Amino acid sequence: MTPSQPAERGPRPVRRPRSARGSGDRLRAEILAATKDLLRAAGRADDVSIRAVAEAVGVTTPSIYLHFKDKDALLTAVVLDVLRDLDEAMLAAAEGETDPLPRMRAYGLAYVRWALDHAEHYRLATMDPHSATEEGQQREMDEMLRQSAFVHFHETVLACLEQGTFIGEDALAITFELWATAHGVAALLIAKPHLPVGDAIDFADRVLRAAALGHAAQPPPGFPYP
Repeated sequence: MTPSQPAERGPRPVRRPRSARGSGDRLRAEILAATKDLLRAAGRADDVSIRAVAEAVGVTTPSIYLHFKDKDALLTAVVLDVLRDLDEAMLAAAEGETDPLPRMRAYGLAYVRWALDHAEHYRLATMDPHSATEEGQQREMDEMLRQSAFVHFHETVLACLEQGTFIGEDALAITFELWATAHGVAALLIAKPHLPVGDAIDFADRVLRAAALGHAAQPPPGFPYP
């Protein structure tokens, strides 16, 4: 190279075009989607940085902070988004189930199946103490109790009690027990995927049915026993 020749440079990084006015919601959704993809690949929230999210979306790091004040706020938003996905999966699985106990079974199986199919996201939402602030943790818990699994389980427990299928007076306690059963099965299968339990969903079905029938005064005709 002679002094008069310019130095060769590598390709410049591709920059995202300036967003059009009113596209903030779309960019926010892309940030959440990219974060979920990175979490799936990394396996731990600690291994996903704001810089990595920005690079995946094609924006600068400050652009992320326009939508989320810090990484904790971003992860909290991801958890809430994950809970909405789980909510939709449970509703789809129980569609058409008119009897509450079979509906409870459908909800429980959908819960476990979704958790196994989205292990890293489920771990972040329910088992990873990622939230650095009490406000973030409380927001997640409020959202979890307002929608998603808890509401569906609770409404179905109330229907079972009203129908006379379940016995007892504390619907809230029964709901937490059944939710804990579904979560326990999911968490165990995620943490120890090689346990000799046979087919994971068949195993989950037996455990969930046993827990539900433990509260049953008289299961409906045709409901399978463990």
